[in-house]
Amino acid sequence: MNATAATDAVDAHPGASSLRVVVADDNPVVRAGLTALLSGRPDITVVAEAADGHEACEAARHHRPDVVLLDVRMPGLDGISALPYLVTIAPVMMLTYSREQQIVEEALRRGAGGYLVHGEFTADQLVSAVRDIKEGRAHFTHTAAGALLARLRTTSATAYEVQPSTYSRQQSELPSLISELPLPHIRPPHDSPESTSRVQPAVAQSLSGLRGALSAREAEIMDLITSGMNNQQIAAACFISEKTVKNHINRIFAKLHSATRSEATAKWLGTAPGSHRGVG
Repeated sequence: MNATAATDAVDAHPGASSLRVVVADDNPVVRAGLTALLSGRPDITVVAEAADGHEACEAARHHRPDVVLLDVRMPGLDGISALPYLVTIAPVMMLTYSREQQIVEEALRRGAGGYLVHGEFTADQLVSAVRDIKEGRAHFTHTAAGALLARLRTTSATAYEVQPSTYSRQQSELPSLISELPLPHIRPPHDSPESTSRVQPAVAQSLSGLRGALSAREAEIMDLITSGMNNQQIAAACFISEKTVKNHINRIFAKLHSATRSEATAKWLGTAPGSHRGVG
C-alpha cells in the first residue's frame, strides 16, 4: 500500500478515534498479514505500509501515525538506522525475526518502545502491544526480555567486582545503563597500607549480602530498577502485572531498609553512604 493508496483508504473509511499505524517490513506477505490482522480491529487503522526504512520515514512524515511497527533487516535503509527519525514522530515497536542481543540493545538505545520477535506472540498479544505502546507501556517477547536481562546481569556483576584501586577506570568502563551513577570511593588510611587489602573484601561481602537478602525474582527486579525502568516497563520485561511488581518492590524496600527507588539503587550498587555496613 503506497502513501496515496493509504490516504484514499483512510478518506474512504474515516475514524477519528482509530489508532493509526504504519507497518514497515520488506516481506510483502508479512505486511499483508499484519495489515489484515490490525485492520480487523475497530479501533485500529493501518494508514500505510512500507518496504524499507526510507518508505517508513516517508509514510510516518506524511501520515503522522500513532504507532509504527518496524522490521530490523530491510534493504536500503534498515530499521535500526531509521529508528532515530521515526521515534521523533511516533512510538516505534520493533516487530522482527531478529533476536540477537546486540540488535535488541541497539534498538532500545535508539528509542524503540518495545521489541516483539515473530513466533513468540499471539494475534491478541500483538494487538494489545500496539494499543499499549501508544500509552507508553512497553512490550517485549521472551527473547528480547532475556537479552535485556542478560545485559543487566552482566552490568551488575561488573559493579560487584570493583576494586578500590581501580574505581576511576571501572567507572569509565561501566555500560551506559548505570554509567551515570557514581561508584563508591574508599580512601584507605595513609598510615595503614594493609587496610587497603581489608576494605575490598568487606565491600564485596556486604554487596553479596545485599543480593543474598533478596529472592531471585526480587534481585531481577532490583536490577531492572537500577537500569531506570518504571513499573510498567518492569512488568512487561518480566511478564507479570504491575500490581505484582509493586508487591515485589515493597518487599525489596523493606529488606534493603529503603524508602525510595534512589535510596534502594544506591545501596544495591554500593554507592550509598555507609553501604559497607550491609543490610540489617
